[in-house]
Amino acid sequence: MKSSELAELRKLDLAALSAKEKALRGDLFAKRFQNALSQLRNVMEIRKTKKDIARIKTVAREKLAAAAKSSVSKNSVSEG
Repeated sequence: MKSSELAELRKLDLAALSAKEKALRGDLFAKRFQNALSQLRNVMEIRKTKKDIARIKTVAREKLAAAAKSSVSKNSVSEG
């Protein structure tokens, strides 16, 4: 995944990231199945797909952490 693709992932909201992750998980399942049947020509596609899923999860986690941090800071400002 190129840095431009990573930047595009960061622009997506959590629902879109979740949908993209679900699609990649289905793709990973299909690739593993093809590999078991010796139909997958490039086994590195499995590794690439797994890393793409990890990148999406990382971006989603960053967004959740940023949202939690902003809600905590808003609460502390309103209390003080």
